[in-house]
Amino acid sequence: MAAKRWIDGDETAAEMLSRVSSERPFLLLPPLHRVPLRVGNVVELAGPSSSAKTQILIQAAVNCILPREWNGVHYGGLERLVMFIDLDCRFDILRLSEMLKHKIMEPNGSMHDHEELFAACMRRFMYVRCYDSLEFLATLKTLHHRLKREKAMHNVNIQLLMIDSIGPFHWVDRGSTFFPLGSHNRKCLSLQSISETVVQEIRKLLVLHPMLVIATKEIVLGNVYGTDGAKQNKYMLEASGIRSITSSSQQLPYREFMPPIWQSLITHKILVRASDDHLLIRPDQENSLYLSEWLLPSLGYQDKFVVKDEHGMRSPPCLIIPPMPT
Repeated sequence: MAAKRWIDGDETAAEMLSRVSSERPFLLLPPLHRVPLRVGNVVELAGPSSSAKTQILIQAAVNCILPREWNGVHYGGLERLVMFIDLDCRFDILRLSEMLKHKIMEPNGSMHDHEELFAACMRRFMYVRCYDSLEFLATLKTLHHRLKREKAMHNVNIQLLMIDSIGPFHWVDRGSTFFPLGSHNRKCLSLQSISETVVQEIRKLLVLHPMLVIATKEIVLGNVYGTDGAKQNKYMLEASGIRSITSSSQQLPYREFMPPIWQSLITHKILVRASDDHLLIRPDQENSLYLSEWLLPSLGYQDKFVVKDEHGMRSPPCLIIPPMPT
């Protein structure tokens, strides 16, 4: 489609340069840095509760809304728009603002004379909270017009669409036979039709607004049952359609509850989880370690990273040791 627009002469040279620049593969910060990603990719960040998934999203968002350089100071950001769709309804905007201030203060030591930069970055971050699947569908269907307005207002493209997380309405929708939409003669939405519409709308958005999509998904890992329980339930897990992911130390079975239509949209998949180990930062402070593993494409090793808490602010995830083979 991009080639046809170029042949038809519907694209100026400036628009072509902007498009080529945005479609170029780029690397995110750890622990999402192992595979070059490009606009159009859909990354699923799967992990159990309290595995730093939202923190990873916040770090990627901060890097996206920060400029590459401001007043002679290098920040290395992308200076692009971010759309964050909160389906968990637990996102705390203060966490984003704290990490943004932390990044701004790193080369300067203070926020003095940087309020303008902070405000400009926050304006590039868009946030929507949805309380059920119908609100999520309505958001996706109207998102094109909002992104078009924001692009014209800020004169920059959108780079990231974040969904945190993709599964919270699944079980509620599954327990409902249908969703009545007003009058009785209107078509009802089933669980399958909701999933198909979500995927269809995301695909449309990717055509109209080339961007990278990152969606978190909460899963239940098999090690929560313990070693003995996992052995006793092995037959039950296999019969239930649970897949096993092999790591260096244990099997990590989990139920893939999202429907095949959603899985067909995913181009990259990462598993993150908390480690049983801890890192001693100071004599009076221990920080939890986390493991990340690329499942699609499979890289055959894990990264170990830590999220530090410095002066009441959670710092960005950072790698601490070389990758471990799985």
